[in-house]
Amino acid sequence: MERYENQTLDLKSIRKIETDKGIKDLAVCCVSFANSKGGRLYIGFEDKTHQPLPNQTISEEVHNDAIKRIRGNCYNVALESSGILKTEDGAYYFIITVYPSVKSFASTADGRYYIRVGDQNVPMRSEDFQRVAYEKEAYLWETVKTRYSITDIPEDRIHNLCESIRNSERVRTHIKQMSDNEILENYMLVDENNLTNLGVLWLGDYRQRNKLTYPITVQYIVYDSQEQKIRKVDWHDNTLNPEQLLIAIEEEATELKYSFEVQIGLFRKPIRQYNQKVIRELLINAFAHKSFTISGDIIISVFPDRLEISNPGSFPLGVTKDNILHQRIRRNPHLIRLMSDLSLMEGEGSGYDLMYELNAMDAKRMPIPESDFNNVTVTQYSAIQNQSLLPLFDFVNRNYPILSQKNLIAFGLIAINEKIASTDLSKILQLSETNRLRSYTDNLVNLGLIVQRGVKKGTQYVINPRLMSNARLNIPTTLKTIEPHRLNALIEEDLRLHPNSKISEIAGRLPYIERKDIQRQIYNMASKNILTTTGSKSERRYSLA
Repeated sequence: MERYENQTLDLKSIRKIETDKGIKDLAVCCVSFANSKGGRLYIGFEDKTHQPLPNQTISEEVHNDAIKRIRGNCYNVALESSGILKTEDGAYYFIITVYPSVKSFASTADGRYYIRVGDQNVPMRSEDFQRVAYEKEAYLWETVKTRYSITDIPEDRIHNLCESIRNSERVRTHIKQMSDNEILENYMLVDENNLTNLGVLWLGDYRQRNKLTYPITVQYIVYDSQEQKIRKVDWHDNTLNPEQLLIAIEEEATELKYSFEVQIGLFRKPIRQYNQKVIRELLINAFAHKSFTISGDIIISVFPDRLEISNPGSFPLGVTKDNILHQRIRRNPHLIRLMSDLSLMEGEGSGYDLMYELNAMDAKRMPIPESDFNNVTVTQYSAIQNQSLLPLFDFVNRNYPILSQKNLIAFGLIAINEKIASTDLSKILQLSETNRLRSYTDNLVNLGLIVQRGVKKGTQYVINPRLMSNARLNIPTTLKTIEPHRLNALIEEDLRLHPNSKISEIAGRLPYIERKDIQRQIYNMASKNILTTTGSKSERRYSLA
């Protein structure tokens, strides 16, 4: 029954409810959840094991007293308890559900304010209050009732949308069996007989959308190598709904359809500068996470070597550039759900996973997101980092269809880096728990696609040389993936010719091997008395024993 902390879940030891300090800490968690999107506190779960202690017990009196004391230590927080629960192993725990504080700021009893960022509770700074206020307003924007009646919308427009929903493979059967009006209510497009803001955005005409604060408007700008503007198209007339606008942009963006040919085996294969699915996901993300309470256009900037897409509004609360791959925070949840069910996007919360997979298997850099208070900008570079890897990726895609998306992402990153430490791979994949990396790499090791060297934090991954041989690929040889025992021999030979050398001097004579690998092996050899040392720190020199 292991669980891991994230944006909406926190684990707390049963000991927290035994002291006043512990109760105050739980109140901070509740305030953080309330000022964000809500969440759940699992009381009775240990941080290290992610499970309750064996034979752990909680009396009803202790449980009720804890809930009372937590409520007394925070203001504007709506929470409720699950009551005492029991695991299969007989350990007791309970869950506190905290609801988002939509119209006010939650605080602790001593007047402190917190928000939830990733799996941390962070004190709110003065500049955070305006951002949180925007987020609360944005969260309500979709469902605000307008003065427009559903009878103002042509019946064929409503029917076409409902039929598209019914024909979608992602929609559950009970929704497909609903009437048109019930479907509109289910997707929050109407409130009784009136259109919501989301309903106007999707079903309204340009006159109705013009009244929204603020509809989706887009600029598409192309720059030359001197970053001079050479072409611009904009969509400011509000005549298109999000689906139509998405299609119009894809048709107009001819510069994003350029491709070049790459030799793969006996054939030449066209490779697009930007994968069509990556472009779709970047555009969808800009639509779905736009702040409709901030004025501004979605701007698509196309440069010779890169694409930049920015949208109004910062990252949703709890999302940063360092956790965006795994956080599932939705600024406009009903819009996202509608686009997902219409198959316009990969799926809720899986857009960045898809972009990482496609970029990794095209040997390209991962998308680079940046955020300030007003905008989120995502940069995607077009260049292939190593064209010689493309035949390898093609071979793996054809011969190993059982690989998961996580496996393909990890395989691509390992191949692009030639050799990568588990700590570095975890950092790229934004994984906080070391054992979570296993879901990316274990299958690759078991299938013999990669080789694992070292243990624990010293673990490194390289592509299996046998895979290269089986695929009959002409990938250039590199010393970056040299095995430790061969590197030892190389260092010994170097010191035989150049005794009494610093690490920097040895690394300078072995330029094709990473310095950190040389340093690691020298330290290891010195600890085994294979090498002798003189001097200290930066002046330390090494010779053969």
